[in-house]
Amino acid sequence: MNPEIDAFLSRAKKWRDEMIELRAISLGCGLTEELKWGKPCYTFQESNLLIIQPFKDYCALMFCKGALLKDPKGLLVKPGESTQAGRQVRFTMVREIAGMAPTLKAYIREAMAAEKAGLKVEFKTNPEPVPEELQKALDADRAFKAAFDALTPGRQRAYILHFSAAKQAETRASRVEKCRPQILAGRGFNERQIR
Repeated sequence: MNPEIDAFLSRAKKWRDEMIELRAISLGCGLTEELKWGKPCYTFQESNLLIIQPFKDYCALMFCKGALLKDPKGLLVKPGESTQAGRQVRFTMVREIAGMAPTLKAYIREAMAAEKAGLKVEFKTNPEPVPEELQKALDADRAFKAAFDALTPGRQRAYILHFSAAKQAETRASRVEKCRPQILAGRGFNERQIR
């Protein structure tokens, strides 16, 4: 048991009992416990397998490569429309977790087997179309295109989603220009400049 997780749980104002129950199940499966992204994270063979996530309306057990799981009970939920790998099982009370413990353990063992076998989620690189305003900016500036192409697929995708979310062409073009310095610096959309 990691003392950082003990401290995290002692400070939790909501979902404490649910997180304690999910922690016990995760540790009972032989996973290593770490605090990552400010949340309890459980690893297997040095890879992130699970994250316990407290939200406003529910507590979730996130399988980092949940898309690889069979999910015969239909419990796994995509946390967001654009999510490719992660899947959550959501809870609103401890009794739900206790009743699902055998199923959760089976899902965890399946996730461990997938990790042991080296299975990978096949990510779609830029499944969304590149907005016309971004394409024009890339075509007009070789350095900008090179910087954008050098970004990881996930960073490229985050920018594409941000630009595409604007309804008007003017707003999309404005967003591209506002993000230009960050892209040229090799940073992702949500990354702040390191000082």
